[in-house]
Amino acid sequence: MVDVAALLAAYDTQMRMPTGAVPTGVTHEYDGPVLRIVGGHVGRLRAPRDVGVTGAALDRLIARQRDYFQARGQGVEWKVRAHDLPAELPERLVAAGFVAEPSSAVLIGVADEVAADPVLPGGVTLRAVSAPGDLRRIADLETEVLGVDLSWVAEDLHSQVSADPGQITVLVAEAGGRVVCSAWVIYNPGTEFVALLGGVTLEEWRGRGIYRALLAARAREAAARGFRLLHVDASPASAPILRRCGFHDITTSTHYQWTPLPRVEGSQA
Repeated sequence: MVDVAALLAAYDTQMRMPTGAVPTGVTHEYDGPVLRIVGGHVGRLRAPRDVGVTGAALDRLIARQRDYFQARGQGVEWKVRAHDLPAELPERLVAAGFVAEPSSAVLIGVADEVAADPVLPGGVTLRAVSAPGDLRRIADLETEVLGVDLSWVAEDLHSQVSADPGQITVLVAEAGGRVVCSAWVIYNPGTEFVALLGGVTLEEWRGRGIYRALLAARAREAAARGFRLLHVDASPASAPILRRCGFHDITTSTHYQWTPLPRVEGSQA
């Protein structure tokens, strides 16, 4: 039997804060318990399970983050898990103007159990990429599949590859010269975990095992590097596949997004 409580404890201990090389162009700075990640497409806020303040003190902590990114003219997201403390954190974020996105299932898998030789349908090939042109093709695929502008993904991936190419592996599955599926894995040094990200497939290529093949390949590489656990914040489309592959639900995560107010031009008499 899998000890889900132990997996959650490992996640809380090891996966709350980023480890390893900071992506090129990004800075990390702390405000009390909260880590601000500045310089990416949007700002990001990460925190321990319990931020340690409540009530008015919590409101002030939230307001400082909001106002910091308002001054930059940049949006920011605060990632909250279902078991985070204090329990009032979500409502306090909403009161400060943050908007909750749909929740994701936080799933953990054991690398050795998921790792396998990738099995691809005929005419599909798999390769690791890092060149800017390939990263742009991935961003184009993500934009097409998800229906929102994700052109920034190319620069985001490039910044991670530039900071430490050994900390990320980016994979594409191609057919007829076109990227039909892409995914990447980030290795978190000093932890047991890798994070599996990306994972999108063109609609006409779904149901052929390509996503599973990229999952198996990433798990195999993680295990070869000595990482024991695989972490995914899974969409409703991916979560059932991951569960069938042996992943376990440990909690849910929700991104609370804040968008900066428009700047108002001053007037002169």
